[in-house]
Amino acid sequence: MFLQGKAPKEIHAILIETIGEHVPFYATVKNWVTQFKRGNFFTCDAPRPGRSKTMSTPEIIDQIHELILEDRRISAKSIAEQLGISRERVGSIIHEDLDMWKLSANWVPKCLNADQKHQRCQSSEQLLAFLGAIQMISCRDW
Repeated sequence: MFLQGKAPKEIHAILIETIGEHVPFYATVKNWVTQFKRGNFFTCDAPRPGRSKTMSTPEIIDQIHELILEDRRISAKSIAEQLGISRERVGSIIHEDLDMWKLSANWVPKCLNADQKHQRCQSSEQLLAFLGAIQMISCRDW
């Protein structure tokens, strides 16, 4: 329609008749015509400057999980540097996808099942008995 010499208002009116309610705004059609007059007939958006967006792909989630399992004291900043993604993305993956949080400088799952709680209590009691520094505390009511 531009090549036929039609004005933006005419083009917009024809689009309304053809497409109906899902037609682009008049301002958009006007911008298109302006770009066409400049010789720019590309219909895709041009690349924009700034930080590229990273997605939480299963591969990245698995890599982060493996790094945490290797060293539970690893920092999110260190993970971000190793994988080349943002610190915010790493934090989001750890908290939302892996459902973990930092406790006493270690990454631990947010929700422990009964077996895991019992096993942790047993490990703690064995450690306390081994050290002998602190009186035994029962974890059975935990």
